[in-house]
Amino acid sequence: MRSIEHSAADAVRAKLPANKSFHPLPTVKCDGTVLFRNQAARDVGCLLDVDQTVLSWQCQPLNHGGHPEQGTPDFLVVHIDGSQHFLDAPDRKPSETTFRERLPGEYRQLSHDEVYEGFRLQNARDLLQYGRWRTSLGDRVRLLTALDENGSLTLAECLGAIQETKPIAGIAALILSGLIEVDLDEALLGPETTVRRIRL
Repeated sequence: MRSIEHSAADAVRAKLPANKSFHPLPTVKCDGTVLFRNQAARDVGCLLDVDQTVLSWQCQPLNHGGHPEQGTPDFLVVHIDGSQHFLDAPDRKPSETTFRERLPGEYRQLSHDEVYEGFRLQNARDLLQYGRWRTSLGDRVRLLTALDENGSLTLAECLGAIQETKPIAGIAALILSGLIEVDLDEALLGPETTVRRIRL
């Protein structure tokens, strides 16, 4: 899917300076170059990666000057229903959003509470530490079969089904790939966290 300003952004990204490292480093749904303005923008990227309504997102989508902190919102977000909008982290000041006048689509800035209140961001950060992992076919089949038979399992109970991959990494990879789900808002992920299968 070619998103708003996608082709122009591709041409510009080759000229952008090297990205600073904001943690966690792996991303799951980022389409194109990873270029975060600061840690606040990285935090929003974490939330986008665990949002089941998000298909993909681009960093710095309108960056034409090579300066990652100027002239562009932090993200262009594409949803699974085909809708898309520009999105900014909560730290962006009004004086830094003059680009809004030339945006070819909807714009929104997240509030501080939307990003930092509750457990979702920390859980997303924890999962994305395993963003580069892939679960083996055998482990995936064993865990999905166990969930089919039981309806749901605790995270601790799921560990026994993961035999070929590192257990936590394997489960995290399946969560990030959208095959299984956990409640990221109720509490920090732990042994008692309920795991369910997502029906595609």
